[in-house]
Amino acid sequence: LFQAMESEISAAFDSGEPEDILSRAFKLTVTREDICTLQPLGWLNDRIMNFYMGLLVERSKKEGYPAVYAFNTFFYSKLCSTSHKGVKKWTKGVDIFEHDVILVPIHLRIHWTLLVVDLRQKTIKYFDSLGQKGDHICKTVLKYLEEESKEKRNIELTASEWTLHSMGTEEIPQQSNGSDCGVFVCKFADFISRDKPIIFTPEHMPYFRRKMVWEIIHQQLL
Repeated sequence: LFQAMESEISAAFDSGEPEDILSRAFKLTVTREDICTLQPLGWLNDRIMNFYMGLLVERSKKEGYPAVYAFNTFFYSKLCSTSHKGVKKWTKGVDIFEHDVILVPIHLRIHWTLLVVDLRQKTIKYFDSLGQKGDHICKTVLKYLEEESKEKRNIELTASEWTLHSMGTEEIPQQSNGSDCGVFVCKFADFISRDKPIIFTPEHMPYFRRKMVWEIIHQQLL
């Protein structure tokens, strides 16, 4: 099985045209060109990030997993430029407060980070594999949650009940190059969406990249 997977992954990188469609789900199409961002030292693009978040949400519908909601990678920048009114339609027909965990992948120009809302514990945590603080990002999302709660449920959130925290370099693994941030974000989200401690290291990145190719093509997490 493992050999078959390896040859399939290599074929995804090496054969065919850049515009070939290799996977289609979650209203997204993933081309060979997108998949090639998962090659060593490639920079993951929005399609790969959003597709992987879709896989995590899909898995969370199974028994034994926390209920996960994931915003797409354009949400945070839109929220920053327009405030709540610019993104309130994004959750049309969805009550995000019925979930356990909300994932917010964030693109900071040339760097991917992750914000995680745990509605069970009333925490907002910021995960950055370059160790930068994101306290202002946590505050922006808390304000969004307050407005979303008021608008959609007519319930006032009590901000003082919430804990906001940027994860320190000693708390989470840090990338050892300039290109793995997207993979770190996907794997932070993967472990968190299973309620598992984050125990991987930068050495796992080449393996995770290849694994993600197979998972995206087969629309199934291993």
